Amino acid sequence: MSGGRRWILVVPIAVLVTALLAGVVTWAQSGSIQRNLAADAQTALAAAGLPQGNVTFDGRDATLSGFPPGQALRALDIVQNLDGVRAAKLEGDVTPVTSAPPTTSAPPSSSSATPPPTTTTTAPPPTDKAGVQAEIDRMLTEAPITFVPDTAKLTPEGEQAARSVAIALAKAPETFKYRVTGHVARGPGGESAALKLSRDRARAVARILTANGLAAKRVTYRGLGDTRPATGGEEDRRVEITVV
Repeated sequence: MSGGRRWILVVPIAVLVTALLAGVVTWAQSGSIQRNLAADAQTALAAAGLPQGNVTFDGRDATLSGFPPGQALRALDIVQNLDGVRAAKLEGDVTPVTSAPPTTSAPPSSSSATPPPTTTTTAPPPTDKAGVQAEIDRMLTEAPITFVPDTAKLTPEGEQAARSVAIALAKAPETFKYRVTGHVARGPGGESAALKLSRDRARAVARILTANGLAAKRVTYRGLGDTRPATGGEEDRRVEITVV
């Protein structure tokens, strides 16, 4: 065989040997990298209190397995952030197992039963003449119908008192009729002025009664001036309502 042919054969063999040597070196370096990364990962996990799982490497890619579900995601985060790690993934369940919610027990029942709330019953309105008159007198004693001095204009309290009486009378039998009588105290205006003022005040109250549920034909009014003083004091200025 000539020298030229021998040279042609030597070149491919040299290339093949070089490639094999390069592969061996790469494989050795790859194995060394995997071992180093695996050791680094275990060290980091142990330092974080997560030594229970396994970490394997395929080159620079990590696979984590065997970690408790509640710790798997934290372990994955630690390994992914190591220098030299290209990617990391988990195998197995990564969802933490949640415990069943605690059952709430009913509060212990009291040895003595709570009595039902008491209800206040309201007596029905009276339906007889004497009962209705007694109710009118009671209401006017508790809240008299009052006026602005020397006028037939009701005070706010007097107007409210008259309206309350009207509402009560609207619940009485429809056959009952009522007379409103006005009284005033003796004054400097004389008998005629007192008579007019008492009549005007009685008419003002009658209008409130008819405006709040009573038919006009059921209500009459009159003024007696200062002819029937009560006690000679403030009670002389009064309005009476009588069932007729």
